[in-house]
Order: sequence, then structure tokens, then C-alpha cells
Amino acid sequence: MKHRAVGAVLFGGGVLLLALAAGLVFVVKPAMTKLPYDLDSSTSVAEAKGATFLQITNGAVAINRGDLRSTVQVTPERVKTAALSGDLAGDAVVWRVGQTVERTDSKELVSAYGAELALDRVSAAAVDWNEQFLDESGTPEKVAFAGQVYKFPFDSAQDNYEVFDRDLRQTRMAEFKGTEDINGVEAYRYEQVITDEKLPLATDRVGLLLGALAPGSTSGDVVYSNTRTVWVDPVTGSYLKVREQQKKVLVPNTGTPVTLLDADFSYNEETVASSVDRAKESRNQLNILGVFAPLGLAVLGLVLILVGLLVSRSRTPATVARHAAVDPAPTRVDQPPVRDDAREAGPLTDEIPPASTNWKSEESTVPSQRSAQGESEKQ
Repeated sequence: MKHRAVGAVLFGGGVLLLALAAGLVFVVKPAMTKLPYDLDSSTSVAEAKGATFLQITNGAVAINRGDLRSTVQVTPERVKTAALSGDLAGDAVVWRVGQTVERTDSKELVSAYGAELALDRVSAAAVDWNEQFLDESGTPEKVAFAGQVYKFPFDSAQDNYEVFDRDLRQTRMAEFKGTEDINGVEAYRYEQVITDEKLPLATDRVGLLLGALAPGSTSGDVVYSNTRTVWVDPVTGSYLKVREQQKKVLVPNTGTPVTLLDADFSYNEETVASSVDRAKESRNQLNILGVFAPLGLAVLGLVLILVGLLVSRSRTPATVARHAAVDPAPTRVDQPPVRDDAREAGPLTDEIPPASTNWKSEESTVPSQRSAQGESEKQ
């Protein structure tokens, strides 16, 4: 009875471990492959050496040349995320993003922008949110963010993705170009190519540029090109490295085109290293809770179930003895019966006295017994 109880406990423990393993695979891991509500702020820095750039200082327009440093900071907006309603509640997060571009020599600000947008927690793509905006000039502008903006989805595919371009206010396709090793992590490389597209700039801003850089012209456009290359960790979808080869040219209706920007921005070594470290940490957590822990629990659970079954069916020596007392061994059918006359003829083999019996003294008594018997018969 005791063994059955122990076997039942082991069996139940094994079933519980199997259920826990299934919970990690089907509940915990899917929850981990979503953008978290408590994500920490992150900062990425890209640098461009020997760039040509437009700089406006106190209304004075100039084309300068030098090294630039771009800093992008992403901060989750927990309060606004909690206030999301309708289809976005529980399925989206709000991020606040800010970027500054400054000269590395003088630390002078060249450009800046701020934005707020909502991202789907699974795909990491921008979703429609009525409070999203983009601010490049001090006045927030309604912008319909879409596609991948600052992150790719978990388990990114070797496929093409729509990636949002802030200058165009639209998405353009980023094509999968292969895999590369980034500081020990296999990364997917995606490339988005934008060639000579007109920017949707306000008329007064274009007029300011024309008046300062193309006197005599009455109209013009700013033509934009960019080759954006993104190296993505396919497990977490995070950016490991980003490179943007940007070019903006003012094309007036009369006169010579003027280059407003010609810069090759790329993540610096510190940003690449920190991005890889974060990706490795997230990968390890996903592997532990999504692969190794469920596998270990499943194996241990199966072992406990097997041991429990064996223990509950086993019979101890005491149990065997009790069964033997209740059910004595049956008599062999093929054993011949012992005849009475055989017993009268003398002792059987199994009735031989022990070795300590004095056979000599026993033989000496036999004649006296026969003599006494003979005398009795004569009388």
C-alpha cells in the first residue's frame, strides 16, 4: 500500500512537470516574444566622417563640411501605453523618440526631431494611433507612421519588409540581402534603396533655401536619396547595426543644383557592442525559458512518471511472504505417492538420522531385541 502511494506521488509530480514544460512553451515564451511594457530606454549613436551638410544658425543659411554625430534615444511611454483603448489596448506600446545631429568639433546643433508613435507588440510595426506626431521644427505634425520603424519583429524572416522613412513620410521596401556576423551574432542584412525622390517640404522652407542658395530661381525641389542598410538580430528583431548613406540636393528651376547633405552615417563601435550585448541577453532568456527549461522539465517529468508506474506495481519481500502464506505451493502432480510398505521396510532417504547418530550401538541392540522376541514366542 505504501509503494502505491509513493508511486502515485511520483506519477503526479511527473504530470505536473510536463504541464509546466507545456506552459513555458505555449504561454511564457509567446509572452516574451512581445514588446514589453517595462522596456528600458535605449540610445544609439551613428557617426559620419567628412560630411557635407546644411546648417542654419540664427536665420543664416550655410553649407558646411565636417564630422557629424547622430544620437537617437527611444523611451517607452508607460502612462500613454496604459491609456490605450480599443484594439490597441494590450496589443500596442507607445514610444517617444528623439534625435539630435551635431557637429563633433564644435558640438553645434545641426538638426533635431521628436516623435511619438504606437507599435504593435508582436510585429513591432507602427499602428494607427490618433495621437502620433513628428516634430522637426517646433510644431508637431500629424504623420501616419507605418511599417517597421525602429525594430523588426521577433523571429524575423529572410524576406522583404516595409520600412518607414522619416523624410518621405512613407514606407519603402527593404530587401533581404543575406546574413553576416556582427560581433559573434548571425545577423540578417536588409537594404532599402531610395533614389532621387522629391521631399514633401513646406513651400516657405523651400523658398528660404532658394533665396539663400539659388538666387534668381522662383521654384525648386529637394531631391532625396538614401541607401539604408540594417543588420537585424533575427531572434529578437533588434537593430545590431545601421548604416545610412544620405544625400539631399536642392534643384532650382534655374541655376545649379546645391548639395544640402552628403553623409554616410553608421553606428559607432560602442553602439554596435551594446546592441549585440542586449541581443545576446535576450536570446539567452528566450533559449532558457523557451527551449532548455521545457526540455529539461519534460525529460524529468517522463522519468518520474515511469518510476512512479514501476514503484506502484512492485512487490516487496514482505508482500511476497504474505502471499506465500496465504497461497501455499501446490503439490507436484507428477510426484509418485509413497507406499506404506516402503515405509515399513525401513527408513526413507529423507529420514536418515543425522551424522551424529551412533549406528554401531544401534546395531548391537538389534540382536537382543530379536532374542527377547523369540523367547516371548516360545513361552
